[in-house]
Amino acid sequence: MWRMSIRARLILIAGLGLLGACDRGATQPVGPFPVPDRPVAKIVSSRWSNEESRDRRNEAGEVMDKARIVPGMTVADIGAGEGYYTIRLAQRVGPEGRVLAEDIFPAVRDALAERVSRERLQSVSVRLGEPADPKLPENSFDRVFMVHMYHEIEQPYEFLWRMRPALKKDGLVIVVDADRPTRNHGTPPALLKCEFAAVGYQLYATDDMPSAGGYLAAFKAVGPRPDPSTIKGCRLK
Repeated sequence: MWRMSIRARLILIAGLGLLGACDRGATQPVGPFPVPDRPVAKIVSSRWSNEESRDRRNEAGEVMDKARIVPGMTVADIGAGEGYYTIRLAQRVGPEGRVLAEDIFPAVRDALAERVSRERLQSVSVRLGEPADPKLPENSFDRVFMVHMYHEIEQPYEFLWRMRPALKKDGLVIVVDADRPTRNHGTPPALLKCEFAAVGYQLYATDDMPSAGGYLAAFKAVGPRPDPSTIKGCRLK
């Protein structure tokens, strides 16, 4: 009953740069957060496929349906890239809703801001995030979209920990990714579930999403946010 899609980043930034259960943390600490025991995919482009071909498959429509996006919602689009989902989310939530589009590269952010201005999407805000912190306002979002970008996050435990307060009480994180190793621009579902669980998220729903090239997983935050020093990293086997 849920979804998937893809987003890498701009060619102009091309040079930047299976699992068991949750076990002991990684050996190299980054502050109080464990280091992920897996490769991190390199960001190579701001688009996965052209928008016309994605629309022919009804990718965004199917993903938004399965994520239960309705008018009036407030949605964050993390790793928004060129704005494929940003634009369509704005159309779905309507004038009473809000969309915050975030990316970590100033050039990508600026290009998307220009597109939003050009298309007069007054319900959309565009901002710059950081690699380990999406910089989202607290208690603000019904849904947080992470479409084909999770495997590019270098510090997933810190990122997910800092993102948690942004969700409303019944808010959900919607992840779309491919079922393949992270080095190959995907995330195995078991690894995704483990890393989210380590930071206090519970898997809410999953579904295959062939139109988006993979699967969809939805998570909700449960219980108190853990102290960073108590988070146990997931181990690849």
